[in-house]
Amino acid sequence: METIRKQASRLREQVAKQQQAVLLQFSRRFGHDSGLVDEAELQCHQKLQMLYGSTRAAKHLQRDIVRGVEAFITISVKQMEIVKKLAEDCCKYGNDYQSPSFVLPTASLDFGTSHSLMEKERENLIKILGDQVCEPLRAMITGARLEDARLLTYHYERIRQDVEAQTAEVVRRQLKSKEVSASAESARKLQHAEAKLSELNAILSALGREATAAMMAVEAQQQRITFQRLLAMVDAERAYHQSVASILDNLHDEMVQAKQHNESMLQPTTIMTKEPSQTVNEDLKTSQSADLLQSTEIEINMHSQTTNEDPKSSRSADIPANSLTTTHFVAEVIHPFDAQADGELNLSVGDYVVVLQVHLQQMKLYWCSST
Repeated sequence: METIRKQASRLREQVAKQQQAVLLQFSRRFGHDSGLVDEAELQCHQKLQMLYGSTRAAKHLQRDIVRGVEAFITISVKQMEIVKKLAEDCCKYGNDYQSPSFVLPTASLDFGTSHSLMEKERENLIKILGDQVCEPLRAMITGARLEDARLLTYHYERIRQDVEAQTAEVVRRQLKSKEVSASAESARKLQHAEAKLSELNAILSALGREATAAMMAVEAQQQRITFQRLLAMVDAERAYHQSVASILDNLHDEMVQAKQHNESMLQPTTIMTKEPSQTVNEDLKTSQSADLLQSTEIEINMHSQTTNEDPKSSRSADIPANSLTTTHFVAEVIHPFDAQADGELNLSVGDYVVVLQVHLQQMKLYWCSST
């Protein structure tokens, strides 16, 4: 439909130019008054055609901006609902499951709080886009000022068609009055046609000036307001993205700090568990006394212990108190072992044993706890 309108407008312009050219040639050829063709009026008509196309294109741009912003607002509202629900769930988890041993609850709470702030910024952006962009442009699209200017242009076009028809009538009357058989009646009709043409030209000239001024005012208003609304939209988006970037930077810093703090809290515990200590052995043995099997020991090296040695005395003699060359650890049995001599343990798959490594090739097994 829009293509048809454009083609019709181009055809009207071409027809008008051809009519003016034909009248000019016709007048010059037959010696008629060349003042019948008004060059100023032709320029005014071309100016109005240009203004009409410019204001129509600006109106279409305004309509496209309004439609695009409205679609953006609709999608953003749906996204806000989703993100707000996510933020609430993260805050709920962070508040309900706070633990000094894990960083996830704190990070989840910070994540939810930060995204709630970001959605408030998005809400402000949507409000600005609706109030400062859509509403002013929509008011201009449906406003009466553009329609009034276009109505003047339509009146101008109709008067212009009447002027063209009257010009053709005057030329015809002039030709007829120059015939040999011309009468006084022909001269009177010629004068009447010329007077009517002059009246129509005066009306057309005044209407052309009025329509041109109105269309130029509308064009200037469209250009100014549309640019201002685009600038306001860019300012709002810029402020929104800057605020969101600042919130995300703070969130990232908080999460990294929480991670580092959690790692620093866990590191001393790991170091302490690697240091051998007689006290740790005694506490572990006491807490698991209900599950202990017989207190025997296995010496894992190239020689074995004597069968008459007391396991407890051997254990106390072999465990150094604070030797840096010893390490103890808890191990799970993956291969069964049947005791062959006194001082050895019967081991089953799944049992847990405490092993003391004195040297690189010497290990001692002190007690066993069955699963």
